[in-house]
Amino acid sequence: MRIENIRIFKKRTSRRAALLAEELHKWAEGRGVTAFDDGESAGSGADPDLLIVLGGDGTFLSAVRWVGGRRIPIMGVNLGSLGFLTEIAVEELFETLTALYEGTAPIERRMTLEGEVTRRGEVKERFRVLNDVVFSKTALARISDLEVWVDGLFLALYQADGLIFSTPTGSTAYNLSAGGPIVHPSVPAIVLAPICPHAMSHRPIILGPESKFEVRIRKKNGEVFVTLDGQSGFELEHEDIITVRRSAEDVLMVRSPKRDYFTLLRTKLRWGDKLRTEGDS
Repeated sequence: MRIENIRIFKKRTSRRAALLAEELHKWAEGRGVTAFDDGESAGSGADPDLLIVLGGDGTFLSAVRWVGGRRIPIMGVNLGSLGFLTEIAVEELFETLTALYEGTAPIERRMTLEGEVTRRGEVKERFRVLNDVVFSKTALARISDLEVWVDGLFLALYQADGLIFSTPTGSTAYNLSAGGPIVHPSVPAIVLAPICPHAMSHRPIILGPESKFEVRIRKKNGEVFVTLDGQSGFELEHEDIITVRRSAEDVLMVRSPKRDYFTLLRTKLRWGDKLRTEGDS
């Protein structure tokens, strides 16, 4: 991969991220590569060849929003606690960066979702997410009725605290907490998982990547919101129609050459850890 300029996207409140950014500037300078911090002008105005994220998964998702639909590889360096998206450890940063510079680090394409909110026949909002689109109520709101259609066919009327539409990448986020399945990133699919459904028979469902969903707010008991990648959101109104489908634009994610997806799952979800009880050594 040809790298001539790098943009560093860091968590602004992290002293560790600031120090690491200084090291990245030195690495780049030693190789004739131009490095810019987030918010600085890149001079020519051209897109960077690489975006390096220093922070947690929230910072990574903010970087995805900044990239938009542009084909800019994103390398996530984990300074947070979990790090499913920022999977590269700090001690692996320069090794992975050098491998990328030499063309040996893997870059994966991750599918995204897009859609729009239509209100009284007018498109009010458009969106694109890497992880998920979440419909939810406030703490004091009662269960609302959310009607879901797939490719013009009626699926179900959900009486629930909310719904989650997830990509395979987002399957290990809120979807997993709501009882949804883990989907390998190489599997093109869209997961629909209800949040605390009134009907116990309403289970998560996996549908094909070409499926087009419509969510209609049929009964609103209090405030109902849609949240996009946990980064932004807005309140919905009665009879709003929200469309969700696969986007034509993927996110390019730099992976660690030393870690496969199953190792990531075992590490982050602690699969195989022995249960310890009080008194165990």
